[in-house]
Amino acid sequence: MISVIIPVYNEAELIEANLNQIQKRISASRLVKETLVIDGGSTDATFENAKTVEGVEVFKSSKGRPRQMNFGAAKANGEILYFLHIDTFPPQNFDQLIVGSVNKGHEAGCFKMKFRSQHPWLKFISWLTKFKARSCRGGDQSLFVTKSLFEKIGGYNEDYLIYEDHEILKPLYELTDFDVIQHWISTSARRFKTKGILKLQLLFWVIYFKKWSGASPDELY
Repeated sequence: MISVIIPVYNEAELIEANLNQIQKRISASRLVKETLVIDGGSTDATFENAKTVEGVEVFKSSKGRPRQMNFGAAKANGEILYFLHIDTFPPQNFDQLIVGSVNKGHEAGCFKMKFRSQHPWLKFISWLTKFKARSCRGGDQSLFVTKSLFEKIGGYNEDYLIYEDHEILKPLYELTDFDVIQHWISTSARRFKTKGILKLQLLFWVIYFKKWSGASPDELY
């Protein structure tokens, strides 16, 4: 059984509609044991709005995506943890696809990802996500991992308030045959639209370069 864990912060406007979209994509087999929304102290109505969605449990934790996801993992009762962003929609029957991958011996993995945008650069980035190389990964692709393996590696490194989704991949790639399920997950391009595609992409590259050069978590932040 799967525990879906969704960290959120100030998402009142979209959280109800998006949670309902995610719930609709669970298969008839109902392999999702629970959907846990972890609010990092939102200052809007995120917490209250999330509680109106049927089949969802909502908790409050300290702010910071790695802290919220570790909090969710500690609350989870499923044998598989599935970390998902609130603006990302998994494919239909995602729970069957994840369990099928785990049953084939993949203790961790993700889906290939496309932005809900027709911009050529974002379409190119999306195309890269079908490959297995660790450099092609990103948090918007979501992450599934068995709870036993997650606990073995110590969960997300809470020192990394950004880059946590890449930091966790190194031990996962070392300890299991990481799977990229060849079904599309779709995610919002809102951050690129707000910040500017070129500006945000350059920022990501700078962060990757600084991490490769030995920068500390605080320097990356």
